[in-house]
Amino acid sequence: MKQGIHPKYTSDGIVCTTCGTHWKIGSTRQGLRVEICSNCHPFYTGEQRIVDTAGQVDRFMKRLSAAQDRQAAMEKRREARSQPPQKQSLLKELYGDDA
Repeated sequence: MKQGIHPKYTSDGIVCTTCGTHWKIGSTRQGLRVEICSNCHPFYTGEQRIVDTAGQVDRFMKRLSAAQDRQAAMEKRREARSQPPQKQSLLKELYGDDA
């Protein structure tokens, strides 16, 4: 390894500015800070709430149910096409259901 061409390696770590958690890592930069970490992020702590200001979740659910209905109808048509057509017997056609 050549001397004097590599950056200085420090093992200071990263500090979360929200909760103050200190993560020990190695880096060439000193004093790294993050705004949020896995200790205080709502997704990881279980406090996440979906804020639906524009009704996006409702619109998505409506589109999802419409797509599922459409897919079920297509499957029903596909099944109907795969079955052979039901022919009535010639006697029933001529004499009705009494034959």
